[in-house]
Amino acid sequence: MYGIEVSPDLISKVTDAVTDKLTSWQNRPLDAVWPIIYIDALRIQIRSGSVASKPVYLAVGVDMDGCKDVLGLWVGDEGEGATTWMTVPSELRNRGVEDVCIVACDGLKGLPDAVTATWPRATVQTCVVHLIRASLRLASKQHHPALVASLKAIYTASTEQAAEQALQEFAASELGQRYPAVLRTWQAAWSEFTPYLAFPPEIRKVVYSTNLIESINARLRKTTRNRGHFPSEQAALKVLYLAVRELINPKARDVNHVAAHWKKALNQFSLFFEYRLNTR
Repeated sequence: MYGIEVSPDLISKVTDAVTDKLTSWQNRPLDAVWPIIYIDALRIQIRSGSVASKPVYLAVGVDMDGCKDVLGLWVGDEGEGATTWMTVPSELRNRGVEDVCIVACDGLKGLPDAVTATWPRATVQTCVVHLIRASLRLASKQHHPALVASLKAIYTASTEQAAEQALQEFAASELGQRYPAVLRTWQAAWSEFTPYLAFPPEIRKVVYSTNLIESINARLRKTTRNRGHFPSEQAALKVLYLAVRELINPKARDVNHVAAHWKKALNQFSLFFEYRLNTR
């Protein structure tokens, strides 16, 4: 475009500087206690002989001040299990994370076992928004309003027993009979969903809302989509790191703040989780 040729050696030198910063960022020390950590995945195209789709897992933590931070990025394989997932919590623990109250995720297979093995007192919570979206994907759009109303009766129930009753009513309804896959989706995630029902309203608001990680994911997906596929995992991580660095500015505390009601949620976290957050 500009009539200038750039040699591969120059490109390597420029990207090596990014690699050093990426390594430093991936190994930086973290706070000892986190009220909540979200773990999610996005898929990218990587060329390794042939182009293959691989998941990139990211962990986003909310600190004691209610500010979000991307704790790390990991390129995974197609096979998911407790052994595969142990890399993520183990690395976070080695970087200083001693305890997490809630780990919210999207039903990632093997993750609950890896989390409880690393942080025995952590509560693994399936993301409610992801459950709802998974349900809507299985239903015709004309039935979405009725389906949302039925699901709302489940996740806004005051107790687990009330939620079970709402689920049974949905199963017996015409909508439940029409979409049995939606019922199976909730039944499969039930053990990871039900901890949500025991939380007070202030904590429910924080766990239910995934805007903080969804906005990051949307930006990262846009970044990777514009580039098609990547020549290697390291090249993909470089681009994702630069996007994260642009999104998460330590000086912009007002931008990174989760919500105005965070202090109320933090008080409930301290009470509900037996004062585990009173570390400073």
